[in-house]
Amino acid sequence: MKIAFHGAARCVTGSKHVITLKNGKKLLLDCGMFQGMGKETNALNRHFGFDPLTIDAMILSHAHIDHSGLIPKLTKEGYAGPIFCTPATKELTSVLLEDSAEIQEDDIKYENKRRAAAGQPYLTPLYTIEDAKKAQQHFTTVGYNEWFDVLENVQAMFTDAGHIIGSGCVHLRIKENGAERTLTFSGDVGRYRDIILKSPEVFPQADFILLESTYGNSLHEEHVTTVDQILQWVEKACLQKKGKLIIPAFSVGRTQEILYALNQLELENRLPDLDYFVDSPLSIRATEIIKSYPQYFNKRIQHVLQTDNDPFNFKGLKFIRTVEQSKLLNFRNEPCVIISASGMAEAGRVKHHISNNIENSRNIILLTGYCEPNSLGGRLMRGAKEVGIFGVQHEVNAEVASIHSMSAHGDYEDLCQWLACQDVKQVKKLFLVHGEYEVQQEFRSRLIRKGYDDVEVPELHYEIGLT
Repeated sequence: MKIAFHGAARCVTGSKHVITLKNGKKLLLDCGMFQGMGKETNALNRHFGFDPLTIDAMILSHAHIDHSGLIPKLTKEGYAGPIFCTPATKELTSVLLEDSAEIQEDDIKYENKRRAAAGQPYLTPLYTIEDAKKAQQHFTTVGYNEWFDVLENVQAMFTDAGHIIGSGCVHLRIKENGAERTLTFSGDVGRYRDIILKSPEVFPQADFILLESTYGNSLHEEHVTTVDQILQWVEKACLQKKGKLIIPAFSVGRTQEILYALNQLELENRLPDLDYFVDSPLSIRATEIIKSYPQYFNKRIQHVLQTDNDPFNFKGLKFIRTVEQSKLLNFRNEPCVIISASGMAEAGRVKHHISNNIENSRNIILLTGYCEPNSLGGRLMRGAKEVGIFGVQHEVNAEVASIHSMSAHGDYEDLCQWLACQDVKQVKKLFLVHGEYEVQQEFRSRLIRKGYDDVEVPELHYEIGLT
């Protein structure tokens, strides 16, 4: 058995790992899109590093685009097998992929206008909305904690990763030459004190582990609650500066956490009397899907549901659906809060809101999660004084702030707690994926101190035999 790392290798996006069995069968874990990698992004997404026609089965850990975003390209280029995932992951992935295709088609139209004027050849999107719809025919759903057949002599099981609704850690039992070996792929590990979701589940002993490491060298803020931090920035932007608070937020997970926090402020009679806009059709659809899976909510929200039948709704909340409604927000002078996708500010309506408001010192841009260093959000987070958006340079006069406590990724204590159910002496090899290289090096040292003898940080397209 061999494994190759074709994404999320010494970087945080593009999750794709191929397991090749001795009988030649190939299993793909995730098929994610690279995001926020600057000029390299397009080229990375154009070439898988493997032939889709050679893949026999695929397992998807969760719906986020950096784990699912190239599935339509995979099926478009010939993959004809099943894509195993949880029911919630199937629902969320379907809307995320269609939204991704729509964004690509719009971006390509804009780029091709520029290329036509420069006499350059036209570009085509990675896939279309129709490609995204066709890809959904391959999804096969499986619940948590039940073993299912993937290929001959290969079984898999999902356990709840606690990252987003439907997210799963993937556990494999592979029989070759009369022996069984076990491999666990973490997907993205959630937090043990998540605002909405249950904690990650314990899992069976593994011989080999692929572990995400996004926050492998840091701890999330715990001394100040997320609710209080959001209130602080709402008050500063809207009440003190009389401006707009613009919050880039991932449509799945982060948007719902923000809405829940604002709802909690209303229940505590602390919510400022303002207009709060969710300007993302995708976020609106995702919220409805998430509300349909209350069984995955933690005990705290289960308790809230006894007295509040919608913990994601509150006074002053308005949903923006059309492009025309979104554009009107740019002409609004009254203080307000705008929550819009995407979380890294690389695409979607939030990029337009930042473009239109970044030069006004009354406004605040509040980043609420991880941003790739080369993404717009990453550049703002690093303190850029000037940024290019849609080909126009803008001075950064708006205040840029961030809340680190909202990440849906576990910090190094969460990741170590997730591993705590394992006998370190039985783990033959642990691979760190889905993290920046410097972070992974620090986390590797921490894991070695905890007794893991063999911890490797694979590079892109690296392949290794597992014995």
